[in-house]
Amino acid sequence: MGFEPLPHDHGHIWGELRLEMPRSDTFETVSELMKMMSDTRRIQIFWLLCHCEECVINISALLDASSPVVSHHLKLLKTSGLIVSRREGKEVYYTAAKTVRVRVLHGMIEQIIELACPTEHILTEEHVQDHDSFVQTVNEVHRLLVSDLTRRYTIEELSVKYHINQTTLKTTFKRVFGQSIGGYMKEQRIKRAKELLCCSDASIAEIAGSVGYENQSKFTVAFRNVTGMLPRDYKRAHKKK
Repeated sequence: MGFEPLPHDHGHIWGELRLEMPRSDTFETVSELMKMMSDTRRIQIFWLLCHCEECVINISALLDASSPVVSHHLKLLKTSGLIVSRREGKEVYYTAAKTVRVRVLHGMIEQIIELACPTEHILTEEHVQDHDSFVQTVNEVHRLLVSDLTRRYTIEELSVKYHINQTTLKTTFKRVFGQSIGGYMKEQRIKRAKELLCCSDASIAEIAGSVGYENQSKFTVAFRNVTGMLPRDYKRAHKKK
C-alpha cells in the first residue's frame, strides 16, 4: 500500500508507522481512561481497592473524605469497569476488577509513585543495572512460594534466604507480578482451593490446610473476600459429577 509523502522528509518510514498505528477510536479509549485517572481522590480510591475490598464508610475513613464524595468516585470507577461490587445484606463492598487493564493501570500508578517519591530506593545507574538481577531473584522467590502453598514465609525470611533487601524484594515482586507478595499468594491459595473444591472429595477443613490456612474459619473469610461466595456454596455450585 502506498502513501502520499509527508510535507517534510525527515527520513522516517512513514508508511510502516502508519500501518502499525492504532485506530483513532483506540486512542479515544485510552484518553477516556486517562480522564478517569485525572482526579487525585479517584486515583487514591482505585489504588486502595487494588489492595483490598472495602465498604464506602471504611474508604471514607481511610481517606478522610465524605461518604457522598467517595460514592461519586466509586460510581465513576464502576461505570468504567475498573472496580466491581458485591452486596452482603445491607452492606456493599468494592474492589478492583480482575482485568488486564486494571493490573496495567495499577502497576503504572505504583511505578510513577516510586519515581516521584522514592523512599528507600535511589534511582541510580547502578540500581538500573542491578534490575535484571533483582528480577531473577524474585522469580526464584516466586517458584519457592508456589511450590508449597502450605508453607508461609515472612518477608524477612525470604530476604535472608535470597540475600535481597526487603524493600527491593517487595518492590520488584510487585513490579513483576502486579501484586504484593501477600496479595499474590492469597490469590494463588484461593485459586488452588477452587480447583480442589470442584475436583476432589476433600473436606473444606482439609482443603483449608492444604492451601496454607491454619483453620477453616480463616480460610472461609479469605475465600469469601476473594470470590464473594462461601466455600460450601462454591463447592455445591461447581462440583464436577
